[in-house]
Amino acid sequence: MPLLTYQGVVYPAQCDAMGHMNVQFYIAAFDRSLWHLMAASGYSAAWIAERREGWADRRYEIDFRQELPVGSLFEIHSAVVKVGRTSLTTRHWLANKADGVLCAELLAVSVYFDLAGRKSLPLPAAIVTAAGGLVEAVTAPAP
Repeated sequence: MPLLTYQGVVYPAQCDAMGHMNVQFYIAAFDRSLWHLMAASGYSAAWIAERREGWADRRYEIDFRQELPVGSLFEIHSAVVKVGRTSLTTRHWLANKADGVLCAELLAVSVYFDLAGRKSLPLPAAIVTAAGGLVEAVTAPAP
C-alpha cells in the first residue's frame, strides 16, 4: 500500500488568476512528499552534510486531473515503482482529502548523487533493501 507522505492545504497565495492551486505549488508538494518517501527508503537527510550525498531529480512526468481551489485539504500517497542501480523511480498521487478525487499524479526518477563530484552514485545497500520493500504497482491508492 502506498505511504502517506504529505498533507497540505491550499492557501490563497498559492492560487493563480483562475482561483486554483498553481503548478509551482503542486511541484513543491510533490518535492516534500519525495523527501518523506526517500526517508522511508533508508535515506537520511544527514547524509547531505556527512557524506555529501543526496538526490538529483532527473525526470518528472505529471498528469493534472482536477483543480484544487483555495482552502482544499489534500494528501499525497507515494510508492517506489523501480529500484535501479543509481536511481529510484517513484509515483505520487495527490488527492483532495474531502472527496478522495485524484487531482494530480507524478512519476519521478531521482538519481542518487555525489553532491561534491556532481555525478551519480550507486544506491547504498540500505536504500536498495528498504526501497525494494516499498515497491508497489503503479495503480492509484483507494481514497
